[in-house]
Formats: sequence, C-alpha cells, structure tokens
Amino acid sequence: MKIFVGSDINPASTLQILQTGYWFNSLPDELRIAIMAAAKIVRLESGQQLFFQGDSEHGLYAVISGGISISRQREDGKEALLTIIDSPNWFGEITLFDRGCRTHDAIAVSKTVLVEISGKALDQLLSEQPSYWQYFGHLLILKMRTLLDVSEDMALLSNAQRLVKRLLLMATSNNEITGHSKRIIELQQEQLAMMLFITRQTTNHILKNLE
Repeated sequence: MKIFVGSDINPASTLQILQTGYWFNSLPDELRIAIMAAAKIVRLESGQQLFFQGDSEHGLYAVISGGISISRQREDGKEALLTIIDSPNWFGEITLFDRGCRTHDAIAVSKTVLVEISGKALDQLLSEQPSYWQYFGHLLILKMRTLLDVSEDMALLSNAQRLVKRLLLMATSNNEITGHSKRIIELQQEQLAMMLFITRQTTNHILKNLE
C-alpha cells in the first residue's frame, strides 16, 4: 500500500530532475508533456513498500529523491537484493508490457519521493497514441542491456572488478545520467555485498585495497 499519493506536484522542479535522465530527456516534447500531466507524487518513509512481488498493478514510477530497493525473499527468509534505484531512474515497465504481476518487492531505503504514472493513465495515453509504445519499449531495452552487462560480468570478471564496475554504474544512476557522475554514492557495505553476491568481509577487503 502506498503511504501517500497526491497531486501536489511541482512541475518545474520535478521536470528539471527528470530531464537529467537519459530516457526521459530523449522523449518527444509532446510525450513528456503528457507524462507530466498524468503524474502524481508518491511519498514513502524509510522501510515502507511501494509494491510487493505478486502485486498486479502496472503503473510506472520515477525516483525524484531517496531510493528504492528491488529485492526478493529467499527460501530461508533473507532478502536477496538486486539493485537500488535512485533519481532520475524510471521503473515498473515490465508489467506494462506483459500485464503480469510485479516480479520483485520495491521498498524505500530512505525517505523517498517518486513520480507515479498510473496504469490507467498509461493505458489511456497508449490507446490514444499507439506510436508512444516504442518509447516505453526503449526504456525496457535500456534495462535489458544493463542486465545483460551485469550478467556477463558475473561470468567474466573478478569480484574486485565487478565491485568497481558496479560503483561506476551507480555513479551514473544505472547509465541514466550522461556527461557527469555522482561524487558521493549513498550505500551500505552490506547492500553492496548483497548486490554482488559476495560476503561483506570480501566487500570490505576490496574497498580497503581501493583506498
């Protein structure tokens, strides 16, 4: 259950943040205008869920501030963390295409503000302008490219190389930011270890060697 959804969106500041992202900034003006017209703000406290694995809604989200962890529960009840999504990333597009259930849990890692485009609003927009499907398809393909790259790294790179590459990926918000990168990455060692499927001790050892 979402903690707060409202229409009190500040178009100027929100648009400025979204335009720092590669995908949104590549959209035609008329689609960006339509997305902003349908946008609502969602606010979550740290630890509160946006959606759970198995949920059936198919809205699209963008992080304005804070972060969202994407994870699943293992058979032993522990969390399997895949990634942390931060600004200005969009996510949720899988269920827009396949109309299936949410594949993972999405939970705020800190106080988080997001833009939501509801499934109903997306359905109406795409019904009126079917040509817009290609742009949401582009978003899906961008994610697939990153996923394939990470999968290849698992097979070909050492733990240290994967760690460095993951930090570089996070510095560009999963390739969403172009032309510059973040100087500070807000991330716990344990979270980094979980995303790389290595121990915290190994993560700490690699980071010390990088100092």
